[in-house]
Order: sequence, then structure tokens, then C-alpha cells
Amino acid sequence: MAEVYHALGFNMHQPLGNLIALHNSEERWEARQILWCYDRPTRMLEGYEDVARLHMGFSGTLLKQFEDPAIRETFHDVVDIEAFLDRYRRSGIEFAGTGLYHPVYPLIPPEDWDPQTAWWIGLGRHLLGRECFQGFWPPEMGFCAEMIPMLKRHGYRYVIVDCWYIKPKREMRWEEVRYRPHLARYGGEEIVVIPRDRELSDAQESGLDPGWFEHEIYERTKGCDFPALVTTWTDGENGGWFRTSDVESGFWGHFYHPILNKCREGRLGFRPTHISEFLDRFPPTEEVEVHRGAWNTGHHWGGDFAQWTGSLLQKKGWDEIRNASAYHQRARRSFEERQHDTHDSEGLRHLIDEAYDHILVAETSCNFYWGSRWVHRSFDALERAYSLLDEAMARLDGHSG
Repeated sequence: MAEVYHALGFNMHQPLGNLIALHNSEERWEARQILWCYDRPTRMLEGYEDVARLHMGFSGTLLKQFEDPAIRETFHDVVDIEAFLDRYRRSGIEFAGTGLYHPVYPLIPPEDWDPQTAWWIGLGRHLLGRECFQGFWPPEMGFCAEMIPMLKRHGYRYVIVDCWYIKPKREMRWEEVRYRPHLARYGGEEIVVIPRDRELSDAQESGLDPGWFEHEIYERTKGCDFPALVTTWTDGENGGWFRTSDVESGFWGHFYHPILNKCREGRLGFRPTHISEFLDRFPPTEEVEVHRGAWNTGHHWGGDFAQWTGSLLQKKGWDEIRNASAYHQRARRSFEERQHDTHDSEGLRHLIDEAYDHILVAETSCNFYWGSRWVHRSFDALERAYSLLDEAMARLDGHSG
């Protein structure tokens, strides 16, 4: 029987300002539960360093809240944010990079991919204590092959993709598609794609029994004649399964520790692994195509991005993001051409940079996830961006006149 490995991953994310908003609402208890979810993982790994292998991705919007002194002070009686960040830095967790403002990459202008990616890396290095990040977690699992050259420029070795969108170039059994890393190429660059098992990930998110999980992995991989990598990746702070204060009845106590105990005893049918370790031992050799898509949501399957684009207001929001991003590009080019003729080049640069930050904030996936309810947040950010860009262009025109 083939060797079977399991890669466990969590996506941690909160919209900008959400922790304070919950604290100031009737949902204050929810904010405390969420913060415990961030404090808990490193504690749950203590004493299991020999067998535990965990991947985590933190959105830039969440890391910015961890960095905020006001957030740290507001919740100092709940968790010590600097203390748990220090534990993360000292841990053996394999962190995945992502986008700074949690955008659905295939839906935003490609010109904005590099800043969203590079600026997260800077923040991730600072707060998570890693010089490089081998894996990339696309926000909302929104991926398209056109992203590959960009990801390679930023040093990424692999990207997590939903198994449903992998299209082999030869006839493959379904377990080959799901449980082997593959190569994907675009624009002369290649990256390793790691298939995320959608159904097992759904089970991980909603609560599962360790015995059932072990049996399900056995049934799914029993036909494998190759080292199999089963990857499950979910949100790590949503639902009572993760938020419960009774640790023994939640993910860590009911599922994860029993799995690790059984592994340590040599009785587990698979072995936890870091994806990077697996790739070092079993590098992929076959190329596949990956179709555009996102992960499944409560209402949509993800392949058409309808969760973020379905309503008229959502569509109008994306139109305005494209318009604002193009306006920023024009303003940036105009500044670069005329900056030596201006009296306040640093002030103008600051205006344009600040405007661009608002545009990237407008691209946050949460602004579009909830139908039309939060799209106004994107419009608010774009209005601030337009105002700053208008001011910058007026000053540039004034200087040139």
C-alpha cells in the first residue's frame, strides 16, 4: 500500500476593523471567541512537536489588526497578542503567504497583484518571523493560471488550489488528480499546485470524528500506487467547532490531539506532513491545467465567482475598482514624468500612495462577499482614492502650467 500523508491548513481572516466592530456591538463575546482561536494553535502544539505538522495563512487585514496598538490595548484582558505572535514566530508552523487586503485575485486588475502580494510579504516577515514563504494561499481560493509568473517573482514554490479546477493533460484517475502535487505553467514560468480536497475540507470545518477521518482517507487513497498527499484547508476561526471554549469538545481536543496521539503510537494510517517536506521527498513531474475558480461557499460552487459578482451593485463595484486602478496608473505615470518639475514631489508621492492604498482596500473580498450589503465599503474607499488622485493631478497640472 502507498505511503499516505496529510497536510493540514487553516486560513485565518478578519475584515479590517471587524474585531473592534464586534467589541463595540452586542456581539462582544464573538470577538473574544475569535481571538482565542488565534491564541490557541501554538498552545495546542506544545508537547506534540515531534508529530504535529500545521500550515496557517493569516490575511493581511488580520495581521494589520494584530499590529494595531489600539487593538492590543482593547483586548489585553482577552489575549496577549504580542505573546501569541512570539509563539508563532518560534513555532514550527509552515506559514502560507496571501494578499495584503484579501482580494479575489482573478477579479482585481492584474496591475494590482504585485502590490497586494509584496506588501503582505513585508508584513508577514515582520509579524510572523519568516524570511520566506514557500506556499501561497489565494484569498477565497480565487486562482487563475495568469497569476503564476507573479507568484514566482515573489519566491513562491507552491500554491493551494481547489481540486475541482485541476484538469490533467492525460487521462488520470480521480485519486491521482486529488492526491498528487502537479506542475502548472503560464508565461514561461511554472509552479507546484497542491490540490485541496474539497469534501474532506468541508468535513474538517464542520466537525469530524478522528476514526471516521482515518477511514475516509484510507478509502480515498487505497487505490494510490504513489505517495499520496491529502490536503485539507479551511477557515480556522469560524463556527463553534473552532470557537468553543471547551477545548476537549472542539477541533483540537476531540480531533487533532487523538490523531497525533495515534500517530505517535504508530497506529495511524497516514502521517502528518508539511507540504514543503513532502515536495522535497516527492517532487512533482507532471503538468496539469488549472481553471479559474474559487472555493465553494454556502450558496455557490465557486467556479463562476457568483458569490462576489452576482448582483448589479457588485458588478458596478468591480467596474469602479477597474476605473480607479487605471486612474491611479495614469496619475503615477504623470507624476514620474513630471516629478522633477514640481516643488513638492514627496507630498505628491504621498498623495498617490495613499490613494492607491484605498484602492487596494476597496478590493477586499469581504466587501463583495455579502451580496450588495457591504459593497458600500468599497465605494467609500474608492471615493477617498478619487479625491486624493484628483488633488494630485490638479497639483501636477498646476506645476506644469
